[in-house]
Amino acid sequence: MNTFSIDLSLRPTTLDLWHVCLAGTVAVLTLLIIILSIAAFWSSLRSKKSTAASLQAPEIKVVEKIIEVEKIVEVEKIVQQPAPEPIILKEASDDAALQLLSLLQKEARFIDFINENMQAYSDADIGAAARIVHQGCATVIKDHFTINPVSTDQEGQRITLDQGFDANAYRLTGNVVGTAPFTGVLVHKGWQVSELHLPKLTAGHNPKIIAPAEVEL
Repeated sequence: MNTFSIDLSLRPTTLDLWHVCLAGTVAVLTLLIIILSIAAFWSSLRSKKSTAASLQAPEIKVVEKIIEVEKIVEVEKIVQQPAPEPIILKEASDDAALQLLSLLQKEARFIDFINENMQAYSDADIGAAARIVHQGCATVIKDHFTINPVSTDQEGQRITLDQGFDANAYRLTGNVVGTAPFTGVLVHKGWQVSELHLPKLTAGHNPKIIAPAEVEL
């Protein structure tokens, strides 16, 4: 029985056209695969860089927006903050003050009582004189002033001062912290003048003469 065997050590000794085309095709395909691999590698690298940049860009933009908003809010606060009102000092009427002293001296001998040396008198004598001064002062106040309490609440009662309360009418004492509303105990109800009835001064009257000197003839 005949057997067929192939000698693998045999090599072609001649190159025909078919072998040349086959070798060229393999070389071209190999080169094409290398080029595609390099292109895919660069494309993947660029994609990663663009992804990282896209992830960082929103964060930078968000931070920039926050800074811009904070600047806008600060500018609005500066613009909306009302300018402090200038303090206007009113000059008190000297004539009215002197007139009041004149009335107190006339009805209560107020200046005499203030200038008296109290060390020379006993407590009983001072008490009797104070009663006369008190009655005269009360007469002047009732005749020429209408006085009402600032707060209608009872003293010792807890009250609340809302925002915008009149700081001239209410004086805060104790531990004053923060802003209104304030809640505390009414220690004194305060007083305010609702009407004033001082007599008119005649022409040529010297208001600095509180009480004229008396000469008995």
